[in-house]
Amino acid sequence: MVDRKNSGISLVIVESPEKAKNIGGFVGKDYLVEASVGHIRDLPRSAKDIPASIKKEPWARLGVNVDNDFEPVYVISSDKTKQIKKLKDLLKQASSLYLATDEDREGEAISWHLLEVLKPTVPVHRLTFHEITKEAILDAIEHPRTIDYDLVQAQETRRIIDRLFGYEVSPLLWYKVLPKLSAGRVQSVAVRLIVDRERERRAFHNATYWDLLGRFSTQQSKNFDATLVSVGGRKIPVGKDFDANTGKLLNTQLLLMDEAEINKLRERLLQPSPTKTKATVTSVDDKPYTTDPYAPFTTSTLQQEANRKLGLTARTTMGLAQRLYENGYITYMRTDSTTLSNEAINAARTWIKSQYGDEYLPPSPRDYKTDVKNAQEAHEAIRPAGRTFELPESLRNRLSYDEFRLYDMIWKRTIACQMTNARLRRTNVTLDIDDARFTVSGKTIEFAGYMRAYVEGSDDPDAELADKDIVLPPVKVGDVVACNDLEPKSHTTKPPARYTEAALTATLTKLGIGRPSTYASIIETILNRNYVFKKGTALVPTWVAFAVCQLLEDNLTELVDYDFTAKMEDQLDSISRGEMGHLDYLKQFYFGDKNRYGLKPLLENKRDSIDAREVNQFEIGKPPASDGGETNGDNSEMIVVRIGKYGPFLQQGERRTSVPPDLPPDELTVEKALEFLNAAGLGDEPLGICSSTGKPIYIKAGRFGPYVQRGTNEDGEKPQNASLLKGMLPEEVTLDIAIQLLSLPRELGERDGEQVLASNGPYGPYVKCGKETRSLAPGMSPLDVTYAEAVDLLAQPKFRNQRGTAKRSEPLVQFAESPVTGKPVQLLSGRYGAYLTDGQTNVTLPKDVEQSTLTEEQALQLLADKAAKGPSKRRPMKKATKKATKKAAKKTTAKKVTKKTTKKAVKK
Repeated sequence: MVDRKNSGISLVIVESPEKAKNIGGFVGKDYLVEASVGHIRDLPRSAKDIPASIKKEPWARLGVNVDNDFEPVYVISSDKTKQIKKLKDLLKQASSLYLATDEDREGEAISWHLLEVLKPTVPVHRLTFHEITKEAILDAIEHPRTIDYDLVQAQETRRIIDRLFGYEVSPLLWYKVLPKLSAGRVQSVAVRLIVDRERERRAFHNATYWDLLGRFSTQQSKNFDATLVSVGGRKIPVGKDFDANTGKLLNTQLLLMDEAEINKLRERLLQPSPTKTKATVTSVDDKPYTTDPYAPFTTSTLQQEANRKLGLTARTTMGLAQRLYENGYITYMRTDSTTLSNEAINAARTWIKSQYGDEYLPPSPRDYKTDVKNAQEAHEAIRPAGRTFELPESLRNRLSYDEFRLYDMIWKRTIACQMTNARLRRTNVTLDIDDARFTVSGKTIEFAGYMRAYVEGSDDPDAELADKDIVLPPVKVGDVVACNDLEPKSHTTKPPARYTEAALTATLTKLGIGRPSTYASIIETILNRNYVFKKGTALVPTWVAFAVCQLLEDNLTELVDYDFTAKMEDQLDSISRGEMGHLDYLKQFYFGDKNRYGLKPLLENKRDSIDAREVNQFEIGKPPASDGGETNGDNSEMIVVRIGKYGPFLQQGERRTSVPPDLPPDELTVEKALEFLNAAGLGDEPLGICSSTGKPIYIKAGRFGPYVQRGTNEDGEKPQNASLLKGMLPEEVTLDIAIQLLSLPRELGERDGEQVLASNGPYGPYVKCGKETRSLAPGMSPLDVTYAEAVDLLAQPKFRNQRGTAKRSEPLVQFAESPVTGKPVQLLSGRYGAYLTDGQTNVTLPKDVEQSTLTEEQALQLLADKAAKGPSKRRPMKKATKKATKKAAKKTTAKKVTKKTTKKAVKK
């Protein structure tokens, strides 16, 4: 073995194997590059991780000694022990150690933890770089630094704060709302933002208003449209003129017309005849203006724009950006800075001049200052790596589909940020017909400037559509134009739009809450915890989220206050700059001081004082006197949503029914609630009486879907239940069909001395004979499958591979190679339905996703979400009882005796 200590070989440690491979190619044979594979130690994640020496301490479950200056307890995860041993062995043979983890707080903390665990006796250097290129890596080796302990302290303080918040508040949610819920310093505020927006939507009252769209044409037969804005000097209202909570006009001086009134106005304006109606141009306002290019990407703006333009989630965007960074295509992707290095600016300006010309190049470089609160300016903005940016097209064959799209967007934004302003012209034209005034605005681009390279997306599709170019014909004051028609237009005000991932990220960034690098995991957590679900791209809160917010707002107000949470970020940033002591801050946060309560006193006695029923109940409203059903005495009572053991349900007096899990809270009106309650009431009325048993048969709504039931609990016998077949609707089930469902399994006839059965199981309908089973083909039903069809199915062999499992069928859909595994992403048909696989991760295709419309992007996202959850935990096997063990032992002995007897018989 080579003595590396004497040969001068240095050990370089980075986080990931991919990063190690690429850096190893730059540094030469004097350096050995190895990966730590992420964090090597952390606070205990479960009770089994807590060291035995502290398990009896009252603070042990926190993993932080709150009684001794908040000293954290770090444990090495079991999956990292082998890698740590490897690093220690390599270090013994090295002459020096270079810690080359990422340059942010998290990376600094990993370097410090490596230092604490490895305990090197050789010189230690800290390497930092913005990009993984040969020049950057060699420059970092030439200019190493020491570990920044202020950054480490800031990261550790942040970790302790998050642990105390989560571990102290979450148990309160378990007791008062539902088990397995979680609270978080940023997570809970993000949920509150989404819930607040849904509250606005629930309180919203829409309003309808009318106007006229005039169809005009000039003498040169150039057509254009203009909208009615006033009549007789009174303005026509628009959406912003109505109160969102009442739907009424805020200014009664405005002229609000209904359909009849707008049609009457139309008839008056089109006299003496529609073909002879003329309009006079009364004003033309023509103004030039300019727009500036957008700043280069930060972590937050990259996530927002990738969501708007590319339809990518925050998690997917960060995963793609990580791979682009580690492979040397872009600079570090966790940054709040919009500054660019001189070499990046020169690269962009050189390309602009050569490809677009001098007119697209400003006289001096553009400088961008970050206006986001708590920004860390030490890093550079996200841009293509290197001194000359690789063209996107040159990388098309080296990158995956989404990697290419993300790189292309980063490249264009970086180039555009150093280009000249766009020059545009806006024209406003006013026309009069009698006392009615119409206006129209037009926009034209005179010089594209930066827009030649890049145009930003929008969170509001309507606003984006309204901002499209509208070219107006040349007109001047006094011109008379023909009015070809006046079309009545109805408009209805809309509630505020729900947050998308992009909009939520933008709002959190604007408020200064959390770090953009953590937004992806926060959004993923609130989705996984059932606080939020997606409707298209919108984030919709569940009733569980409403309950959690109600509990926190009413009892722990400060913890979900937007300003308080943003102030915490300011204080944590002060610690990272060495301007504030971490210990004083932790004591104030947890124990409090004379100015404010700390977390611990805030939570005292909350478990006893909080009324769970009050926290988990939300009023929907009282039905009108004539509604609610004549036969039910509860029709005038308040309808409420309550959170129960199995989720939200509706209650009105004694009536109850579950709430569909995919119904947004703002759509649960009194009318809709009555529909559900009345439909559930039908379950009390039987479909009819079973002719063979004389018992009533009901259609019921259960936790796992609709089913039919024969008999009641009052009969003294357990009622018989049968699930509806897939695709069956409760309203279509007749008494005859219900009896057929309850008669399953059907006996079809004998085959080889055994009965052939048709039945319906948890995985769909099937036929069975003895131990042989076959699923029914699509379109076949166990209610009418024939004996011949069943025998034919049973005769078909079950194809198995060498491992004894069913052979995989031909893919239903096949996409390109996975950027994670390098294997094709396929949609396959499995025992439990269609599923996606990339050769490593399998995920069932959700019911709301159609195979025919499944896109590659959706497939990759589903696989990424499943992979992020980790492997399924196997249920532990139950310990065998003594009785079962003896029984098993007898069986084994009996088998041995039988085998011996058989052998003797054969010998004889």
